[in-house]
Amino acid sequence: MANLLDIRRRIKSVKNTQQITKAMKMVSAAKLKRAQNRVINARPFANKMSEVLGALAAQTTEDFHHPLLDARDDERYLVVLITADKGLCGAFNANLIKAAQSFLKDNAGKNIELLTVGRKGRDFFRRRAQLAGEYIGLTGKGRVEFSEALDVARDIVHRFTADEALDKVFLIFAEFKSVLTQRVVVEQLLPISRVADTADDPASTAANSKDYIYEQPPAEIFSRLLPRLVETQIFRALLESIASEQGARMTAMDSASKNAGELISTLTLNMNRVRQAAITREIIEIVSGAAAL
Repeated sequence: MANLLDIRRRIKSVKNTQQITKAMKMVSAAKLKRAQNRVINARPFANKMSEVLGALAAQTTEDFHHPLLDARDDERYLVVLITADKGLCGAFNANLIKAAQSFLKDNAGKNIELLTVGRKGRDFFRRRAQLAGEYIGLTGKGRVEFSEALDVARDIVHRFTADEALDKVFLIFAEFKSVLTQRVVVEQLLPISRVADTADDPASTAANSKDYIYEQPPAEIFSRLLPRLVETQIFRALLESIASEQGARMTAMDSASKNAGELISTLTLNMNRVRQAAITREIIEIVSGAAAL
């Protein structure tokens, strides 16, 4: 049985750890509030832009071609995986990595390259898959600027349009639902679908059935707006990932603080038992000595 000194040392160590986890929970709560506001503000614009451009593309004639719209073969994929730069956020990174592994397994016959955003995804797939590039430090500070997302989006568009070596680009990220819930999303980013997803929105379906009048030629409109759509989707995915990461870290640190409290209670009870046993033993020794005299 451990002595009192060892138990006291362990209790002190657990209390120090509990203070750290509580502090990390408070920091994540503050960052989550800002990240959640940015996500809520970004979603309507990103969804509406995707909806309108999908409807416009669906109404263009079949002889209209654009590198970001035209369907290609189904052989070479680029997978953009957005993970965190840091750990201590529960199963956040593990779920994203599992989704990427499942995608690679389901498409084992394809030539797939990974573009990782975040240190955790980069470190895991460094020796397990073919990496096309990496971006580190975008999500670690808890806030991402549009200019940073712009660099990632332009890199993806350049890879897709430069020599037409890629057939499809997929995006894997965590969508923020609540502090306790983050949904892993695997969606096709390029080529952009010519049909907007409006199955659950009758108003959008009615809007997409209308005819649009082009003040500029369609080629000019799509050449300016389609790259911006990719940039917007990447920016939104980064915002969703940051909010999800902070929510997962806040939940994980709250659970760690509660577990530390339970461990402190158990150790304190054990310490009291050891101390009581020592006191009882000393009393018995004193009584036995007195009786012997």
